[in-house]
Amino acid sequence: MAFSNPEPEKIRQILRNVHSIAVVGLSPNQARPSFRVARGLQSFGYRIIPVRPLIDEVLGEKAFPNLESLPELPDIVDVFRAAEHVPAIVESCIKLGIKNLWLQQGVIHEAAAQRAKEAGITVVMDRCIWRDCMQLCEHEP
Repeated sequence: MAFSNPEPEKIRQILRNVHSIAVVGLSPNQARPSFRVARGLQSFGYRIIPVRPLIDEVLGEKAFPNLESLPELPDIVDVFRAAEHVPAIVESCIKLGIKNLWLQQGVIHEAAAQRAKEAGITVVMDRCIWRDCMQLCEHEP
């Protein structure tokens, strides 16, 4: 069975009910899409948790090297990593009990997304979380 994203109304519900977003691969470089998306999400009131080794902080938030090192579970994990890294991220999410996983536009791994879904994780793949926030949640940019 091919992977399919939740319906727009379900995505809207997810975005309205989450407060903390762990951004895996968040770059401190302001020109990178991950930085711009995370900053946009912050402007909507979400708490951003940077997940990237070898950096101390991004957007005023302490950074962590991996999901396992987070002091608390985020409401959603947003992934800005190449597709080959997704299976390991999915396994971390399953192990930690994370309920929502978002694979950014261009991040596609059908098998890993299906594995996460079968483990009870709500998965959105190949969509921009910030764009969906603006379109589905009536946020002012």
